[in-house]
Amino acid sequence: MATDSTKTEVGSYFISNYPPFSQWSEDYIDELNTAMHSAPRDGVPLGLYLHVPFCRKRCKFCYFRVYTDKNAQEVETYVSALTKEIELVSQTEAMGGRPFRFVYFGGGTPSFLSPKQLKRLEDRLRSSISWDQAEEVTFECEPGTLSESKVKALREMGVTRLSLGVENFFDSILEENGRAHLSKEVYRAWEWIEAAQFPNVNIDLIAGMVGETWDTWRENIKKVLEFSPESVTIYQMELPFNTVYSQDILGNKIETPVADWPMKRAWVSYAFDELAKAGYVVSSAYTMVKDPSKVNFSYRDNLFGGSDLLATGVASFGHISGVHYQNKTEWADYTGSLLEKGELPLKRAYRPTPEQLLIRETILLLKRGYLEADYFRQKFGVDILDKWSDIWKQYQEEGLVTVNGDRIELTRDGLLRADGLLPPFFEPQFQGVRYT
Repeated sequence: MATDSTKTEVGSYFISNYPPFSQWSEDYIDELNTAMHSAPRDGVPLGLYLHVPFCRKRCKFCYFRVYTDKNAQEVETYVSALTKEIELVSQTEAMGGRPFRFVYFGGGTPSFLSPKQLKRLEDRLRSSISWDQAEEVTFECEPGTLSESKVKALREMGVTRLSLGVENFFDSILEENGRAHLSKEVYRAWEWIEAAQFPNVNIDLIAGMVGETWDTWRENIKKVLEFSPESVTIYQMELPFNTVYSQDILGNKIETPVADWPMKRAWVSYAFDELAKAGYVVSSAYTMVKDPSKVNFSYRDNLFGGSDLLATGVASFGHISGVHYQNKTEWADYTGSLLEKGELPLKRAYRPTPEQLLIRETILLLKRGYLEADYFRQKFGVDILDKWSDIWKQYQEEGLVTVNGDRIELTRDGLLRADGLLPPFFEPQFQGVRYT
């Protein structure tokens, strides 16, 4: 029942929502507008996502909406559009005067912006919104874009979790995979980051980058342990349709250059073992943390649990009052006249049924490594142990989960292939459809 392919083939593997994005459409825009202009649901936390789509280079494995060719004036055009969108969003009834529980600056490369651009962005944002009450403010950084003054600026603007996209410590691997930074820039930035004393610093790695070997991987984990960040996130390289590598494979019919799934899982398992020896504990299928009482993943946990998320920026994804949505995906459409007319740049949406919301929370929360059945009884009136008893039985037989009373827990093998365990929970009409 679980996805069990060996070779890393073209197609999305990582699951971040349900139903699949390919099923969203313009047909739901009216429902989205109704949700935007209705009072929020009682007791539902609110988050904000800001998409900063600029990068110095496009990585060969990247599938996000990013731009590498924009000049300073175009960056200013985008920042103006983003702040105008947030001004409009802040005036919607769905905002409801709620404070943001979490804020996430993602990309792209938010740290592409200069300290002056960051300050202007912050000042303009704060004229409409505040994140002073947020329990987590995350900011993604590419090491080579950082300077001492920029790191200080991020701390001063209230960033509580800095996520550093290291991915690998070997220059040859970074260059082969199209990364903009080299390892020396990581070491240089780390001194500034430590001095700024962020409450949580996360280092991202990717298992299975082209050129990776056991020797390089072991050294990568050794170097991460020397840095000793509060959390370490390790993704397994995948090949969504719109990456450079995927286009090469599909267009030139070349063999996939990415390590196979058993190898990637072995590398992640080794990393988890080494991190555990150093005192880290599992926080999800991708993340280990040094101190669970200190490190908070508000963005992840609230999203997985059905929070509202106001998404801003080109191509960004959000959820409001039970409706999923995505913004316009092209530069001209996003930065164009809609915002000046006072209209939000909405592209497509989807209103999940109660059944689909149950499935969404089940599969996303399982990615943390465990489920508590009573949570679902209380929230949805459904016993997930009975509803999906055949799936749990098969996964137990395969050594992927354990079930003790109300608690369903992924084993190490289950953690290593968490996303591959999720499609069997999909409704029949979404089995086998393209995810994105």
